[in-house]
This record gives sequence, C-alpha cells and structure tokens, in this order.
Amino acid sequence: MNRRQLLLTTLAAAAPLPAFAAIRTQWKVRGSEGFDALCFLGPLAGKPLYTRYYETELAEFRPRFPATAQAALDRLQTAADAASSLLAPGLCTMLSAAPDATLDEVILAVREAETRVLPAYRASEYWNQESWDGFLAGRADLLVVLGGLREAGFPDVRRRLIQPKLEPRIAALSARLATLDVIAEQERLIGRKLEPGIEIVLLWFSKPHGVRIQGQRFLSHVDYPDALTVRIAGHEILHPPFPMEGPTAKAAIAVLDADPLLVRVLKEHDPAFGYNTMEGILNEDTVQALDQIIAERLGVAIPPAQRWAKADDGMHILAAGLYGTLKAEGYDRTGGDVETWMAGAVKAGKLGPARLHAAASKVLEVPVDQLWPRPKT
Repeated sequence: MNRRQLLLTTLAAAAPLPAFAAIRTQWKVRGSEGFDALCFLGPLAGKPLYTRYYETELAEFRPRFPATAQAALDRLQTAADAASSLLAPGLCTMLSAAPDATLDEVILAVREAETRVLPAYRASEYWNQESWDGFLAGRADLLVVLGGLREAGFPDVRRRLIQPKLEPRIAALSARLATLDVIAEQERLIGRKLEPGIEIVLLWFSKPHGVRIQGQRFLSHVDYPDALTVRIAGHEILHPPFPMEGPTAKAAIAVLDADPLLVRVLKEHDPAFGYNTMEGILNEDTVQALDQIIAERLGVAIPPAQRWAKADDGMHILAAGLYGTLKAEGYDRTGGDVETWMAGAVKAGKLGPARLHAAASKVLEVPVDQLWPRPKT
C-alpha cells in the first residue's frame, strides 16, 4: 500500500478566500498513544526516513528495548521492504478500525484482529487481501514488538514528550480550523459529496508523514504548523480521487505506462517514499494537483515550483503536469467532476508525454530535459 507523505517545507502566502457563509467541515482534534506506538516502529527499525527526526529519543529508548523485540521488528521491516510498503503507516491504516487510545488497546486489537479489526477493514476502501495475509503472517512478531514497547516503558516516554504540548495545541488548532471549510473545497473539485467530519490525530512519532487512516481521519504531528496541517487535511481525504480499479484510472495508467519519463521515475525513485506502482503515482499525483488548488484558495499554499522541487526528490512530475493543465483550463475556478475530467484528458491526449511534460516544465520552471532527475541545487 502506498502511503502519502507531506514533508515540512517553507510556507508561502496565497490570497485567501472570503469567509464562508456556513462552514460544512466539522473538525475533531485529539491525540493517541496507540498510533504513536505504531509510528515509533519506523525509527526503531532504523529507517533513515525516520531516524533523522528521532535521534535523541532513540538514544534514550534503545537500551531498554528488548533484543527479542528488536529482532522481531527487523523481521517485520524486512517483510515490508519486500512488499514495497511502509510498515508503520500500513499498520496504522489497518488497525484504525479498532480503538487506539492506548498501547494496550492496540495490543488487544492485534491479538483479536479477526473480530476487532477485520470486519471494518474488509468493508473499507483500504481492504487488501495480500496486506491482511501479510499482517497475519507477522502477527506473532508484531505482538512481541508491542510487548517490548510496553516493557521498555513507551507510554511514559511518549507522555513526557508530548503531554506538555498536546492539550494547548489541540485548543489552538481547533480554533484555527473552525474557520476553514476544507470539505466544501474538496467536494467542489472532485464532484461528489463527502462526509462533513474530519478527525486529526496529533502524534509525536509521525514525522515526516501525514497518514490517512480509515474514515476521514489522518495522523499529523503535534508540532506541525497550522498551514501544514490544513494542507494535509486538504490532501489526505481526497484519496483516492476516483476508483483506482475503474475504467478511467485504467485508461490513464495505460497512457502513463507508455511514458518513458514516468517509467524512469517509477524505476529510479527512492522506494522508501512509497508510490511504487504507476497506480500509486496516479493516485498520489492527482491528489497533489487538486490539493495545491485547495491550499491556494485557503491561503496556505507553497508555490508549486518550490513544493515539487523538494517533495520526494522531485518525483511528482505528473502532479505538476496535471496541476498546470487544470489551471490553464480554469478548473481551479469552475470545479467539476475530476473523474470525468481525467477521462476526457486521456481521450484528448493531455496525458501524453508531449503535452504533459510541457505543462510540468512550465510549472516546475525547468526545461523538459531536466524534469528527472532534478538538477542538484
């Protein structure tokens, strides 16, 4: 399962919309010891994507973490790498069907997953038989790892780190979000109704991710600034922008599979970022193109050339091309049904290399022959 990432970057001002007459979006902000425990598996597994953010915490915690638990975690990480998936985000998404307030609740959910996790997971848009089978195969190791976290005092460590910030941050962020109607903007661009509720779960060990979980919920970091949290909300709930098993997605993927540049990106990008299939790139980059428009309208945008030059080593060429095409056609102003738009774009040749690369080049402000790999600056 591809996981979506939004890394911390410099914010840029954009002209905000006038205040909405009625805010449709209903925000909820909270914390979760259970999700923090799952997210800590990334740093503990030694993945550089995570360890650079948590060197101090790891230096304190590792000596207390049992060797048997570390060995079990290493096996789980090896299996995730072999499946080209991200271990902690994948577990968070699957286990979000069950209670998550404490580490003990997560342990119970893993132990009794057939009754506590499977029914809701099977009914969700994230259901994947291969992922479930992999979870069951690694369940014994996962229970050893989670038991090791408990033995090493993870709840106390996490509480000491996050508790001074959590409640004040929940209050301040809730007040800021109450003025922003992300759901209305998303509905305007995708052409279908969404539920009004958005839940944000603030964590300590979630960097560098913003992770969508089951329902209109996502994981964020307690220290992320307001603008970044709004951008994550604007992004995550759009997944998938249209059915990835439907005819529109399949037709688009067939075009993208014939694009030598995007095939190179798929082959050469760092698999730690996720997006390890063309379907994953189409899903992610369509959402990024739409969320850029939302961020601009809500006044929290990063300039597109700056954003996509830095994000995931510059791999999101498709996002830049789609965004440039949508903007040129005025879709940011009119809105519409994005699946219908994408089907028309396939038929009109807008996803073909000549037109797509030219649109991306204009947005990214680099020549077409420098779209990938991006020049080092």
